[in-house]
Amino acid sequence: MSDPLDKATSKAPATLGEGCLSRYDPDALDAEDGTDFPDAARLWEQLQEESEPHDKPGPGKHNAD
Repeated sequence: MSDPLDKATSKAPATLGEGCLSRYDPDALDAEDGTDFPDAARLWEQLQEESEPHDKPGPGKHNAD
């Protein structure tokens, strides 16, 4: 029987480049690597709405004429 801890290990996907140019190889990624996030745009919009100030200055307010 093999070591049960071998099943619990994970491996990083293949990479291209070295140093600061290192990046994951897009051809080596698939759905198992979590590369698909269809709700990313919706999450981004939600986070932007939450971070907007509640009291936005309207026209003429805080303007130095």
